[in-house]
This record gives sequence, C-alpha cells and structure tokens, in this order.
Amino acid sequence: MRWLEGQVVLLSGGGSGIGRAALDAFLQEGAVACVLERDEEKCAVLAQLGSRVHVVQGDATSAADNARAVTEALERFETLDTVATFVGVFDNYTALAEIPPERFDAAFTEAFTINVASVLQAARAAGPQLADSRGSMIVTCSSSSYYAGRGGTLYVATKHALRGVVVQLAHEMAPHVRVNGVAPGGTLETDLRGMASLGQAGERLDDRPDREEALRARTPLEVALRSGDHAGAYLYLASDRARGLSGEIIRSDGGLVAR
Repeated sequence: MRWLEGQVVLLSGGGSGIGRAALDAFLQEGAVACVLERDEEKCAVLAQLGSRVHVVQGDATSAADNARAVTEALERFETLDTVATFVGVFDNYTALAEIPPERFDAAFTEAFTINVASVLQAARAAGPQLADSRGSMIVTCSSSSYYAGRGGTLYVATKHALRGVVVQLAHEMAPHVRVNGVAPGGTLETDLRGMASLGQAGERLDDRPDREEALRARTPLEVALRSGDHAGAYLYLASDRARGLSGEIIRSDGGLVAR
C-alpha cells in the first residue's frame, strides 16, 4: 500500500521548486491534491495533471484565498488530511545596513507577510478541518532557520520565526493535529526570487553563477540538493509513519550541523 493512499493534501505554493516536487511525490504515493498557486502560467501547467489535482489560483497571504482553497478542496475531495506550505521570498543576502531607510518598512512587511503570515493564514483556514481528520501540517522552513549567513537580515529573521511557528502551532493544535517542518538547505531547481520592495523581483536565486559548485562546497556531504531530494521528508511527515511526531523540523540540508 502506498504511503498516502486516499489522503487529501492542500499545498500552498505547489507550482514550482520544492512544492512541485512534493506534489509529484504525494501523487505518486496515492494522495489527491488541491494546490493554491498565484502564478497563472504555473496554474495552467498544474491543471494538465488530471482529475487528482485541483488548482486554485490565489494569493497565499490572503485569508480569503486560503479559505477558498480549503472550501474547494472539501467540495472536490470531501476531506482534508494534510496542509503543506511552500511560499517564500528571498532577500538576496541583503544586510540590514544595505536596506535604504525609506524602503525598510515595505521590505519588512513583504518578508514577514510572504514568509510567515502565509503559513499562519493556511493554519487558520485549515485548522478546523485538520482537527476533524486528525491530520497534519508541514511548514517549509530553511537552513536559514538555524544558521546566520544563509540570507540577509530579513530572510533569516523570517525563517527563524517559522521555527517558533512550528512549535507553537504544534502546542495549540494538539492533540488533534500534528505540526512539523522541513528545513531544506540551498536547493537547485527552484523559482525563489528576490523582494519586490528592494527591487529584486526579477532576480532568481537559482540563476546565480556557479551555484551548484558553491552548494557542494559548503555542505559536509558535498551535495548540491535539488527540489526532489527534499520530497521524502514531506512524505514521511504526512504519513502515518510519523504519527508520533509533532513540533519537529527535519533538516534536509546536506549535513550542515556537522560542519
């Protein structure tokens, strides 16, 4: 029997990168999925996956769009077992002193709204249904949730905040809902982009020169991980094999703790 046979999964930001890799893995292991995705082109691609995937075009930072995604998931599949969040924005390693004073408020709001508030909006919208199904929530954190220098001030701050979100939601949503996280390290094949408020929206982290070599050089395992390399962690946390885990974060980062 496949790991997620018959489960219904809602992915927030499943149109590319780690979210898309997790979606493919969920489907392979027997789940059906609803995907909340903002980008129109990514939605069109997802819509070609067939009847086991329902696409909701919307903004993961919007309470209304999160509620609509939950409603449509229930209308289509009748229940909801797991919510997994993948939405994020990067700050291109911008230090605090490098943020122009006149842009700081907007940059702070953008970083925390996209990286943190989107997770809380998903939890608020889906919490009652996950409690009914005794389901789970999986939050995408980052190696930046543990280490300095894996982003700039705002990015690292938001990712550290997500560690608190995982632990606190695990506390608040117990005993009916498990809440865990995955902390990927630097990853190839993602569409993670810079912040619009800092004029970086057109810059993709994956386009940095020599990125694969740099990732290999900084990980003890000397690996440059790709999106699919993290999918197993999400499968495990969504499955009954992890029924005793809550408040935990799996570090899928090439062994950075062993540096």
